[in-house]
Amino acid sequence: MKQQSVVTELRKKIFTEVARVAYESEHVATDLEEIPYLITPDEVPRYRESIYRERQIAAERVRLAMGLSLRPANKPVNITSGISRSTIADKYYEPPLMQVIPSACDKCPDNEYFVTDQCRGCVARSCVKNCPKGAVSIVNGKSYIDQSKCIKCGRCKASCPYDAIAHRTRPCASACGINAISTDEYGRAHINNDKCVACGQCMSACPFGAIADKSQIFQLIQAIKQGDEVVAAVAPAIIGQFGPKVTPGKMKSAFLALGFKDVYEVAVGADVGCIAEAHHYVNEVKTGKLPFLFTSCCPAWAVLVKTQFPDLASEVSEELTPMVATARSIKVNRPNARVVFIGPCAAKKLEASRREVKSHVDFVLTFEELAGMFAAKNLNLEELEDLPINFEATGAGRGYACSGGVSQAIEKCINEYYPGTEVKIAHAEGLADCRKALMLAKAGKYNGYMIEGMGCPGGCVAGVGTIIPPERAKIAVDQMVKSSDKAIPSKDLEDLAAVLTKMD
Repeated sequence: MKQQSVVTELRKKIFTEVARVAYESEHVATDLEEIPYLITPDEVPRYRESIYRERQIAAERVRLAMGLSLRPANKPVNITSGISRSTIADKYYEPPLMQVIPSACDKCPDNEYFVTDQCRGCVARSCVKNCPKGAVSIVNGKSYIDQSKCIKCGRCKASCPYDAIAHRTRPCASACGINAISTDEYGRAHINNDKCVACGQCMSACPFGAIADKSQIFQLIQAIKQGDEVVAAVAPAIIGQFGPKVTPGKMKSAFLALGFKDVYEVAVGADVGCIAEAHHYVNEVKTGKLPFLFTSCCPAWAVLVKTQFPDLASEVSEELTPMVATARSIKVNRPNARVVFIGPCAAKKLEASRREVKSHVDFVLTFEELAGMFAAKNLNLEELEDLPINFEATGAGRGYACSGGVSQAIEKCINEYYPGTEVKIAHAEGLADCRKALMLAKAGKYNGYMIEGMGCPGGCVAGVGTIIPPERAKIAVDQMVKSSDKAIPSKDLEDLAAVLTKMD
């Protein structure tokens, strides 16, 4: 669950200071080197055992915020080493996207059962009796687990009448539904980049802030400063992220204050997509030409299919994702525009850079990073002018932000365009459930279905780049969907969809 914490505050401070340097500094390298001292300004550590470790971690976060990779632990490297590659006005990214900061990782135990002080040394000794490997014994009148013998079966915990045996897991590994996180030789978390789909749930789960993604915040601001025609394409999940009193009109004022030229609604791209996928389902799946249809708007879900279930990859919808459709529609009318997708998702940073389908997206920013930009400009969004804004998306497209919303939007279009058609829907949220759904589809259990997968539990409103709890975000999105002037898109968008698909 997304919660405000000291970790989120620290991340915001880093984004704020990097954005401030990008907007104001004439000595970028020097000012970036100073940021760790702004985070820890005195000689009393605030979060760690020493100021030196705090500053080292802050330094690594600065590098990641600049799009640079972490420094090696065994070589003397300045914070701004390689900065000339990053201080540009174009998207910059050194893979991988997600990285574990070694100095921040607390080396959490992974999958370990241990006896707490709740043990009463009872006569039953069911923990001893139920252990299949003799790993549990009585020492000084209390249960004791020999970790060298324990096979992590959990029978001791299940049998204890006092719940005196605890199960410790690494939070980041528990949050990863596809087992992409293991332990390295030093006991730290390690991300297997061959498995990782960049959903970022591990980053949200780590209570030490030891996992972070790379940002494009500095490069975006350079593009704004040099006078480029930079426009924002905002995901529907933005509603409510900056407070219940911040209307779309106030958001527009805030974007203009940052230097953006205009604001567009990504839900329009979702409208285009749900029409296309409605036709796809009826004409391909219902006729038996294809066994099922995987929706494609979630990049983590799409990458999971293509990397771990390659034999099912052809069933992923080839229709444009809302982000790509919106970016392309913007460039039809504003060919010189530089499009910034602003949303809840870290994985969109990879989707925007993929080679097989040109995204026409120049930068990707999360709501969390956007908040840093607002802070750097000292903007109070509630006090800004409520400007007129031309948002024309339907409730269907806006509903994409919540789990189940994609399939519901497509189903509504099918009911309108193909009355009487039976629609079979399955949806999964969270990578563990997504993986189960894919296994069932592979086994033939979902033939004839439209299968929606969301990498984040709850959908986009629970993305790693969000600010408010998913429950609150869902309420805000649901209200926006209900208040939309139109429930579903008209067929008029089909012509636009054909034009966008042909763009290279």
